[in-house]
Amino acid sequence: MDTQDLIRAMTADTGRRALPLGTAWRVAMGLALVLAGAVFAVALGPRPDALASLETARFVFKFVVTLALAASAFVLLRRLVRPGEETRAPLGWLLAGPLLLIAGVGLELLAVPESDWAQRLVGVNARVCLTFIPLIGAAPLLVFLAVLRHGAPTRPALAGAVAGLLAGGMAGAFYAAHCPDDSPLFVATWYSLAIAGLAVAGAVLAPRLVRW
Repeated sequence: MDTQDLIRAMTADTGRRALPLGTAWRVAMGLALVLAGAVFAVALGPRPDALASLETARFVFKFVVTLALAASAFVLLRRLVRPGEETRAPLGWLLAGPLLLIAGVGLELLAVPESDWAQRLVGVNARVCLTFIPLIGAAPLLVFLAVLRHGAPTRPALAGAVAGLLAGGMAGAFYAAHCPDDSPLFVATWYSLAIAGLAVAGAVLAPRLVRW
């Protein structure tokens, strides 16, 4: 059997699973949102001025960045779960969130005096950020890894890392509603580290859990 025949056979096999892959993704996204929302509601909840803060650009920007990451990771992950799918363009879209964040950091450095840069970067909630983004994203990551088992990814470590980015973007968006630190410098440092932890976890777990 040549490579193309193997890819076609694997793709056909994923289509014969008891639950169609498209349905599996819809169920997974719904379940991941419920689980992440439940952990957020029980452990943190939104900050008291969350509604009023929607009028401020820095607060809204946190959601723009995290949701851009989650959306682009979702598109790429759906391609990675099926063998033979084109992934080059979605892989490029994954840069949308980081590029937005770099632009936000640049504007922050122009708008804030240099003497305030360190304070904006460190913030007041770094430890909570590093703790709760992975905690909120842990259950969604396991859900997405389960969907990878439902498919047939040929690059499980990469698919697992992207699943971690998807879970991290989702968790970061929830956490942003609680976080009192709105500076892009803070987001670029601590949110990125927390989400990277989920990506590493996904890359490590996927080759062990995703077998077909």
